[in-house]
Amino acid sequence: MASLLKLAVVCTCLPAAAAAFVGSSLVSRLQQSQVTQRRTPQAPSMALEVDLKGKVAFVAGVGDASGYGWAICKALANAGATVTVGTWPPVLGIFKKSLDSGRFAEESILNDGSTLEIAKIYPLDAVFDSPEDVPEDVKSNKRYAGLDSFTITEVAEAVGKDYGKIDILVHSLANGPEVTKPLLETSRRGYLAAGSASAYSMVSLVQKFGPVMNPGGSVLSLTYYAAEKVIPGYGGGMSSAKAALESDTRTLAWEAGQKYQIRVNTISAGPLKSRAASAISKGGDKSFIDIAIDYCVENAPLSKDLTSDDVGSTAAFLLSPLSGAVTGVTMYVDNGMHAMGMVQSKAIKQCYED
Repeated sequence: MASLLKLAVVCTCLPAAAAAFVGSSLVSRLQQSQVTQRRTPQAPSMALEVDLKGKVAFVAGVGDASGYGWAICKALANAGATVTVGTWPPVLGIFKKSLDSGRFAEESILNDGSTLEIAKIYPLDAVFDSPEDVPEDVKSNKRYAGLDSFTITEVAEAVGKDYGKIDILVHSLANGPEVTKPLLETSRRGYLAAGSASAYSMVSLVQKFGPVMNPGGSVLSLTYYAAEKVIPGYGGGMSSAKAALESDTRTLAWEAGQKYQIRVNTISAGPLKSRAASAISKGGDKSFIDIAIDYCVENAPLSKDLTSDDVGSTAAFLLSPLSGAVTGVTMYVDNGMHAMGMVQSKAIKQCYED
């Protein structure tokens, strides 16, 4: 009886022309089809591709080829986007010379064998919102010589003038002058400086770039798990700054979504031995970043090295129309380390051995 009821349902759902074939022959065909499906699995389809052709991106905070910012630039270029970057003035000259000399040649190779081309490099100091915020000692600093447009407002205006509207904005910025100090030893000045450079800069970027972004555009920043859990060694108020960045991501997703119809997300990336991260010293034989990487490899669900390309690929997805309904999200790209609670004491000890 159950089989007859199922068959009746099939009959009522099929169009008249197809219903004529219902009967024992259809049941036989269905059974044969099910057997075939079990025995011959279909090859996975890769029809969904990140396509950013015709899109313009601005990536703030790129100064070398070792960090996540560079990997995001490559991923965007691989998807066909026009890539522009904002670079901190003190390293701007070195960055340009390194590009021109071919120092980053190997790191610049794209998936099709071509070379990453940065359409334009803008000097950017994201701790200054507008020209009147720049103190005299910075204006007279030789590392800023000849640069008169490096505040967030000025760079946003310059990008708007050069490209009209952009589609992608990436915040790859973080700095804490007292990052090697425990929070208990961090000064007010150091704490506020970390928040200014690492968190408020994101707010300011969305404020100033929002008007020059196309509806449907996407904003992305980079955070770290120290925003949620204690990571000894990541001090100077940087954990507080990252916590603020994640909170601001949710609020900006609402406000910028309503005002500009753009999305705002952040990636919580695992530890990477970039030039900036390597500068965080533990004060012993092993640097903070070495300890963090070793610890994650020993204890994460996926016991493998995390690469910058892992973050770049996820960033390309979050910045593309494929994630068109995703906003206000903290996306973990850390081999699953964020999911762990209890870990092996042996692994912890190994991370601190010489």
